[in-house]
Amino acid sequence: MKSSNWLQKENLRAIIFNDDTPAGRRFDVVLTICIAISLVILFVESNPSLPYWLKITLGVLEVVLTLLFTVEYIARLYCAESRRRYALGGWGIIDLMAVLPPYLTFFLPGARYLLILRSIRFIRIFRIFRLFSFLNEGEMLLKALGRSLHKIAVYFLFVFVLVICLGTLMFIIESGQPDSAFRDIGTSIYWAITTLSTVGYGDITPTTHLGRLLSSFIMLLGYTLIAVPGGIVTASFIDTTSDPVRNGRCPRCDAKVRKGDKFCSQCGEKL
Repeated sequence: MKSSNWLQKENLRAIIFNDDTPAGRRFDVVLTICIAISLVILFVESNPSLPYWLKITLGVLEVVLTLLFTVEYIARLYCAESRRRYALGGWGIIDLMAVLPPYLTFFLPGARYLLILRSIRFIRIFRIFRLFSFLNEGEMLLKALGRSLHKIAVYFLFVFVLVICLGTLMFIIESGQPDSAFRDIGTSIYWAITTLSTVGYGDITPTTHLGRLLSSFIMLLGYTLIAVPGGIVTASFIDTTSDPVRNGRCPRCDAKVRKGDKFCSQCGEKL
């Protein structure tokens, strides 16, 4: 009996966690289709003018899909090699977040729209169609972001101080005017942020010549500041991709390479 249960568990694990078999591949395809249907239902249901019969139909479909995702999550926990590792790992948390929102609606009515988190599970499509190189490129981008995080943090602090100074300066210039929209420093800082980021809602505008001159300067300054974070990440990304082969593995696909190889035998990356 134990041997039979173990064999069933192994077969279930091969279907759910392994896409190398036809059954596992079909399972991932069906799962992706169910996720897509669930997201379409969420988008359609957000329309308040839907007829009553359609709302009921979509509601029933959503209940069925929620039950399917719940059973799938329980099955993953059951057949996982390490339940704790799966439940606390990245995929386990994503799978749980895809199941929880409908149940949270009993306490928070608006929580059902968190179902949009199911879209994250579309990342599995890279595994289904063997698009591993895209995942490796994404991993390299995350590494570049991690390397440049402290630089971006310093830059953000600089911009934060800059908008405070510019907002305060605009408050000094404009606050004395009749019916001025710059009523306080907080509002002025908000204006500085929208102007420096080139968003420009237009709900607050200066009226004095000096204020307009400062506003023009901030707009031009915004164009130069926006490019800085992209440049920081790009430089780190170039450093990441140009690193020499470390620990005998390809920097792109992480496949093993032999000493002296000029190209990776798996992805063809130049070493």
